[in-house]
Amino acid sequence: MDKEERKTINQGREDEMEVYGYNLSRWKLALVSLGVVCTGGFLLLLLYWMPEWRVKATCIRAAIKDCEVVLLRTTDEFRMWFCAKIRFLSLEAHPFSSPVSLANKISNGHAVHLIENPAEENRHEMSKYSQPRSHQIRYFSHHSVKYFWNDTLHNFDFLKGLDEGVSCTSIHEKHSSGLTKGMHAYRKLLYGVNEITVKVPSVFKLLIKEVLNPFYIFQLFSVILWCTDEYYYYALSIVIMSIVSIVSSLYSIRKQYVMLHDMVAAHSTVRVSVCRVNEEIEEIFSTDLVPGDVMVIPLNGTVMPCDAVLINGTCIVNESMLTGESVPVTKTNLPNPSMDIKGMGNELYSPEIHKRHTLFCGTAVIQTRFYTGELVKAIVVRTGFSTSKGQLVRSILYPKPSDFKLYRDAYLFLLCLVAVAGIGFIYTIINSILNKVEVGVIIIESLDIITITVPPALPAAMTAGIVYAQRRLKKIGIFCISPQRINICGQLNLICFDKTGTLTEDGLDLWGIQRVENTRFLSPEENVCNEMLVKSQFVACMATCHSLTKIEGVLSGDPLDLKMFEAIGWILEEATEEETALHNRIMPTVVRPPKQLLPESTPAADQEMELFELPAIYEIGIVRQFPFSSALQRMSVVARVLGDKKMDAYMKGAPEVIASLCKPETVPVEFEKVLEDYTKQGFRVIALAHRKLESKLTWHKVQHINRDTIENNMDFMGLIIMQNKLKQETPAVLEDLHKANIRTVMVTGDNMLTAVSVARDCGMILPQDKVIIAEALPPKDGKVAKINWHYADTLTQCNNSSAIDSEAIPIKLAHDSLEDLQVTRYHFAMNGKSFSVILEHFQDLVPKLMLHGTVFARMAPDQKTQLVEALQNVDYYVGMCGDGANDCGALKRAHGGISLSELEASVASPFTSKTPSISCVPNLIREGRAALMTSFCVFKFMALYSIIQYFSVTLLYSILSNLGDFQFLFIDLAIILVVVFTMSLNPAWKELVAQKPPSGLISGTLLFSVLSQIVICIGFQSLGFFWVRQQPWYEMWHPQSNACNSTRSLYRNSSYFDNETKHDAHNIQNYENTTVFFISSFQYLIVAIAFSKGKPFRQPCYKNYFFVVSVIILYFFILFIMLHPVDSIDKVLQIVCVPDQWRVTMFIIVLVNALVSIMVENFFLDMVLWKVVFNRDKQGEYRFTTTQPPQESVDRWGKCCLSWVLGCRKKIPKAKYMYLAQELLVDPEWPPKPQTTTEAKALFKENGSCQIITIT
Repeated sequence: MDKEERKTINQGREDEMEVYGYNLSRWKLALVSLGVVCTGGFLLLLLYWMPEWRVKATCIRAAIKDCEVVLLRTTDEFRMWFCAKIRFLSLEAHPFSSPVSLANKISNGHAVHLIENPAEENRHEMSKYSQPRSHQIRYFSHHSVKYFWNDTLHNFDFLKGLDEGVSCTSIHEKHSSGLTKGMHAYRKLLYGVNEITVKVPSVFKLLIKEVLNPFYIFQLFSVILWCTDEYYYYALSIVIMSIVSIVSSLYSIRKQYVMLHDMVAAHSTVRVSVCRVNEEIEEIFSTDLVPGDVMVIPLNGTVMPCDAVLINGTCIVNESMLTGESVPVTKTNLPNPSMDIKGMGNELYSPEIHKRHTLFCGTAVIQTRFYTGELVKAIVVRTGFSTSKGQLVRSILYPKPSDFKLYRDAYLFLLCLVAVAGIGFIYTIINSILNKVEVGVIIIESLDIITITVPPALPAAMTAGIVYAQRRLKKIGIFCISPQRINICGQLNLICFDKTGTLTEDGLDLWGIQRVENTRFLSPEENVCNEMLVKSQFVACMATCHSLTKIEGVLSGDPLDLKMFEAIGWILEEATEEETALHNRIMPTVVRPPKQLLPESTPAADQEMELFELPAIYEIGIVRQFPFSSALQRMSVVARVLGDKKMDAYMKGAPEVIASLCKPETVPVEFEKVLEDYTKQGFRVIALAHRKLESKLTWHKVQHINRDTIENNMDFMGLIIMQNKLKQETPAVLEDLHKANIRTVMVTGDNMLTAVSVARDCGMILPQDKVIIAEALPPKDGKVAKINWHYADTLTQCNNSSAIDSEAIPIKLAHDSLEDLQVTRYHFAMNGKSFSVILEHFQDLVPKLMLHGTVFARMAPDQKTQLVEALQNVDYYVGMCGDGANDCGALKRAHGGISLSELEASVASPFTSKTPSISCVPNLIREGRAALMTSFCVFKFMALYSIIQYFSVTLLYSILSNLGDFQFLFIDLAIILVVVFTMSLNPAWKELVAQKPPSGLISGTLLFSVLSQIVICIGFQSLGFFWVRQQPWYEMWHPQSNACNSTRSLYRNSSYFDNETKHDAHNIQNYENTTVFFISSFQYLIVAIAFSKGKPFRQPCYKNYFFVVSVIILYFFILFIMLHPVDSIDKVLQIVCVPDQWRVTMFIIVLVNALVSIMVENFFLDMVLWKVVFNRDKQGEYRFTTTQPPQESVDRWGKCCLSWVLGCRKKIPKAKYMYLAQELLVDPEWPPKPQTTTEAKALFKENGSCQIITIT
C-alpha cells in the first residue's frame, strides 16, 4: 500500500477532514528528547502548540490501515491540524460474540454495515472490521465521535444510526419488534453509552492549559528576565496582572463548562421502558439505549434521552430547546408505506423530512395519546452525540474559529513588532560590544528590548472593548453568547429578515373568508361566527383542520390555527386518558359549536322530536391528523360528524398547492386573479378543500392510510384571508439600514406575492423599483432545467401579449467608477423550489442573483441556511434576524444571527433580543461598529506605546543608559493601563451612518495613522534627546552635578551620594533619561487622545467621562512634576534636576508634538486622505446612493498622486460582489428581459453555464 496515501473522512459534510497515517519512530523520539533537553523544554512547548509538527517530529508515515497515529486536517479555510491515537475494541472477551448471538445489524448499511441475516452477521462483520482471528476493531475518537476502520471502504467512518439509508417500510417491518438482549449488548459495545458527556475539566487541568498559552509563556520569560535585571517591581506588577487575568479566565471558562454540563445533565439519566423481541417490557437506564431499541413513551410525558421515530400513538412535544419556540408541536406516528395503496415502499426515513414523526433528544413530551390499551412506541434512531441535541452541544464544545480580518491582521501586526524588536536586538548587541559591555549585561539588555516591543497587556486591552460592548448590549435587551461576534457585527452589510413575527406582527388577524359555490367565488364575508354557516363544510374544515391541543385546560398550538379556531367560536374537547383507554379507537378530540349558534327554530312543525334535538348535539370528531408539513405546504384531517356513516377529509394550506389537489372543475376560473389580488395587498391566503370518503374506509384503515391517498380529488371550498400587519417600527428601521447602505433581504415561508407586497409596504422595495420573478423548473422528460423570467407587476399580462414595454425594463448607466454608479433599481424574487433548482443547475447565475435578490418566498429551513451561505460566498457580511422557530440554521450560519425569540437565550443564535422588535438590528450594528473601532483604537495605541517605549530605550541604550524600574512601572501601570481601560468606554454613535469601518488593521487609513504617529513621536523624542546634549549647561551627569544651580539641588545630590553610586549601576540618572521620560510620558497621552475618535462610529471622547478625568489627572500630575519638581517623587522615579529654562523647552516640545499629532490624525487623515485616497466605499460596498464631490478633476489628480506615493493604487475590489457589480454594468444581457427563458446547457457540461433564449 502507498505509504504516502491520504484519505478523506466525512466527505461532503461540514466537518470534512483529511487523514494521514503515522507510526511511532524510536530514533525520532530520541532526537526530540535530546532537543527538549537542549532547549530547556522550549521544543516541547513548540510541539505542544503545533500538532502537525509533533506527529511529524516523532513518527514516520505509514499506511492508514496499519497506522498507530492519525493526523487530521480540516478541509475548510482554516486548515486546522489535530492528531489522534488509534485504539482497539476487543470483541473476543464477550460471550455474545458467537455467530448465533452476534445477530445484530448495527446500523443502516453505511459505515458499520451489518447484514440483516443473523446467520451471516458475525462472518461479515469480522471480515470487514476486524483483524484476522483477533476480533479487534481499530478506531480513533475525535471531537466526541468514534471513527471505525472499514475494510470495505478502506477508510475510517463513523457509526450511523437508523437515520440514513433506512426505508420507512423497514422501520415498521424489521425494526418495530425490538432487539434481543444479545443484539442490544453488541450494539452497546460499538455505540457506547447513550449520553452527551460534557466533562468539566479540573481547575488544575484548565490552569495548565491556560498557563501553556504562548502569551503567558512569553510573560514568564519576560518576568524571569526582569528579575535577572533587578526590575522587581515591574515584574511583580506583571505577575499580579497575569494572575488576575488567568483567574478571571479560568473562572469564566469553568463557569461555561458547568453551565453546559448542567444543561446537558439535567435529564441525562432516566429509567425508560423498552420492548424486546418477545414483546416483554424491560426497564433500563436511558444511558443503555442503542439505535433499534423500541422505547415506550410514558403517559405523563418525559424529556427525550435520544432521537426516536414514533411508530405508534401521538405525542405533544415542546421543542423550545431546539427551536426557541415554546409552541407545542403534535407528533404523529410514521406512516407505513407498505400499507399504502400506491405502494410508496422505497421512501427513505430522514429525521429532517419526517420531523413531524420524530421525537428529538432534549425535547419535552408533554402528553401522549393512545387507544385500546396500545402503548405509545418510538424506535431509537440516534444516541449520544449523534442526536440533534448532541450535535448542538458538539458545535458549542468545538466551535469553528471566527475568521475575522481583524484577528488575522493582529497577528501580522505582532509579527511586524517582533521584526522591529529583532532590529533593536541586533542594534543593542552591536552597540554594547562596541562599548565593551559585559556579556551578561548584553544578553539581558538585548532580550529586554524584545519584551518591551511586544506589550504584555495587549490581550486584556483588546478584550476590554468587547466586554464593555457586551454590557451595553445587555442594557438594551440584547443578550450575547459569543462575544467575539460583536466585532464582526460592525462589518454587517446585508441583513436577512424573516417576515412573519419579525417584519410583521406575530399574530395573524382573520380579515375574512371567500367561499366558493357552484365553482364561483361569493362575496367576501367578515363574520364567520354566525348561524348560517355553522353547519357548512367550510366552517367544519376551520373547526377540525388544525393541530390545537389543550394543555392544562388552555388551548395552545400554532398562532394561525388559534386565530382561525377562535374566529368561529367553537369548543374543543379532548378525551381523558381513562376515556381513551376504555373505548375502541373512539374519537380522541371533539369539536362542537356553542349552543347559542345552533339554530333552534330550524325544524319544520311536522318534524319529529328526535330530529329536532339533533342540532343540540352536533359535533365533529377528529379521527386522524396529518400534521402541517413545510415541504408539502399543507395539512389535512379525517373527521366524522357524529351520526354520519361516511367520514370527511378536510385539507388546508397554500392556495396553489390545495388547488392542484382539487378536481379542476371545482376550482373557480378566476382563482388565480382573486389570489393575486389578495396577495398583492399583502394578505396571507389559505385555501380549504373537502371530500367525502368512501364508506369502506373503516376506523382501522384510516389509522394506517397514507396521506397521499386522502389528499387528492378534493372539492375546492374557498379561501381564508388573514391579515398580517407590519410592525410599527419596521419601515423606520429598514429606512435607517438603507441610509447606512446596508442591504435588506426578505426570507420567508409565505406566498411570493404576499412577500413582495410586504417588501414594498415596508420600504425594502421602493415604489419605482422593478421586481423580476425567477421561476425555475427542474429537468423533466429529457428537457434541461430552465428559468422563466417575469416582471411582478406584469405577471398576469405576460401570457397575453408578447410586446415588451421598453420603459418597463430597468436601464443601466455605465460609469468609469463605482462611486458614480447609478444603481439599477431592480430586485429578484423567487420561491424555495426555484432557489433549489438554480443552486443545482445554474451555478453561474447564483452570484448574479445574490447581488439583487431581495425576496425569497416559500423557503424551507435548510434553504434559508443555503441562502446565507450563497450570500457569504460573494463576500457579504450577512446578518440574519428571525423569530427562532425555523431560522435556527440560518441564525447560526450568519456572521451575526439575532433571534427575536421570547426566550432570554437561544442556543442556536449568537444574539438574542429580549424585545421581539427588529430595532435591535441597527442597535447591534452600531454597537458592533463601536466595538470594532475601539479594537482598532486600542490596537493602534498599544502599538504606539510599544514603539514609543522601544525607541526611548533604544536611544538610552546608545549612551548605555535605560529607563528606571519605577519609570517603567509609572508608564505601564499609571498611564497605559488606566488609559487603555478607560478609552474603551466610548459608547456607540447614536445613529447608523453610510460609512463603513475598515475590516482589518492592514488598511490604508489605519497604516497611515499608525506610521505617521510613529514618525512624529520618534521625531520629537529624538529632538529632545539630541537637543538636551547641545545645551550650554549639559555635562555627563554625576551625583554632584548642579545644572539647576540651586542649593536644594546640591544638598539633595550630596545627601545620598553614596547610595546612588552603589545603586545606579545601570546609569539611569542622567539628563537624557529625564528628558526622554517626560516627553515620552506626554506622548502616550497625546496618541491616546488622537486615536480616541468619536464620530461617525462612537460618541465623542469628551463624553467618555472616565477617560477625560483620567487623562486630565495624568496630564496635570506629569506637568506638575516636570515644572515643579518634588524631591520624594524625583527620588522614586530617578529623575535628575534640570534648569527651569529646559523644563519650559520640554513643555513647548510637548505642546508642538500634541498639535502636530492631533492635526495629522484628525485633520489631514480624516479630512484629506480618508475622503480623497481611501474613500472607495470600504469593503467594496455596492452603494444604492451616490455622493460624489463636485471637484472631480482635482480629486482624481490628487488620488493619482497620493495613491502612487502611498502604494494604494486602484485595484480590483476585494469583495466578489463588488467586482461582479462592475462586470454587470457592461453586460447587455443583464438583467434578463421579461418573457425570456434561461436554459441550462447540456448535462455533460458540469460548469453550470447557461444560455439565454428569448421566447417570442
